[in-house]
Amino acid sequence: MLTSKNIKHLNWKKLDNMIPAIAQHYISGEILMFGYMNQEALNNTIKKRLFTLFSRKKNRLWVKGEFSKNFLYVKKITTDCDYDVILVKVKPSGNTCHLNRFSCFKSSKPIYSFLLKLQSVIKSRKKEYSKKSYISNLFSLGKNRIAQKVGEESIEVIIAFLENNSINIINESSDLLFHLLILLQFVNIDFKSIILNLKDRSYK
Repeated sequence: MLTSKNIKHLNWKKLDNMIPAIAQHYISGEILMFGYMNQEALNNTIKKRLFTLFSRKKNRLWVKGEFSKNFLYVKKITTDCDYDVILVKVKPSGNTCHLNRFSCFKSSKPIYSFLLKLQSVIKSRKKEYSKKSYISNLFSLGKNRIAQKVGEESIEVIIAFLENNSINIINESSDLLFHLLILLQFVNIDFKSIILNLKDRSYK
């Protein structure tokens, strides 16, 4: 993590007072964009907690999202072992790429980031009810029905497992995970909390 103690070790001389800066989604790990920071841009990023770069074309600082309002809110700033690259973990408020894509890199999305996207869809269906949405209707039926669905899908997974049917195991496990995400969102628990809990347990 970049701190007031190790920030002085950053190698500004290597690229003429510039350092490459990478914006990475703080949960999914997806690489969102790349640019360059000078010392003023880094200070602005630290102070305002908004991803800020130095535009060599415009010859000025620019805060990502200053026009589109799709800001990248800073969660954590780190550097590599040589102190010549900055990695900024961010929470995006919209699409990052100027082509209106989530990321500037088409192939940067880790496969597990789909869970984050699915969770976002579930959150939106909970917040904004739609008659056509299975998720919205399930939320409207309440916690007992949601609990029942998780129980039903759990049994289906067990049956598929006992039958040694790999295809059904995959299908039923997908159903179970989907409904588990709904259950978690019903009580406002993000899947990230489950991952962190598993991570903590692995050290015990």
